[in-house]
Amino acid sequence: MSASISSQPAQAAFPPPSTSVLFARGVLACLAIWPALRVAVDQRWGGPDSASKSTWLAGVIVDAFEEQDSAPDVPYIELTLLQVMEDEFDCVLEDGSAEDVAREIVALWKSAQEGNVEAVTAIEAKADTLKGKKVQMEEAPGDQSDWEDDSDEEMDSEEEEAPALVDTAKPSHDEPEIDEDGFTLVKGKNKRG
Repeated sequence: MSASISSQPAQAAFPPPSTSVLFARGVLACLAIWPALRVAVDQRWGGPDSASKSTWLAGVIVDAFEEQDSAPDVPYIELTLLQVMEDEFDCVLEDGSAEDVAREIVALWKSAQEGNVEAVTAIEAKADTLKGKKVQMEEAPGDQSDWEDDSDEEMDSEEEEAPALVDTAKPSHDEPEIDEDGFTLVKGKNKRG
């Protein structure tokens, strides 16, 4: 008896168009270069799955371009980046870097649609040079966090001079003088005339 094994053709999933793959590679590289996201992932601001959130963000952006009738513009992508950074990484960006990244992504979309592989490979090469390197962060001059400002104010208030102490050994002109027996001494006013 011989068993016959029938081979059924596997359900072939249609591969995404090459422009979509090219664009997705570019978005992943662009996000890998973005210092704000690199710090957020490195410091695990998004929790233990911070790296997967970065990949998920790339998917959200690619889907926005693939699923809409017209390509999203820079403000839309910038808002998406800012919202994800705030929601997923508890990071509010005010440095303008999200707009720069959004511009780069929109430019990558146009390059991918034209089949410009060089634009994507250039940004991937830049991302490869940053792999394994920590982001160097600098605090801008005059840029202090809220807790530093509060402690500075507390220090300033502590450094203020204490009020002068009153010498209780000498009776004041306004206070009555009391003798050894507990009687109040009456002082006469000096009348000069």
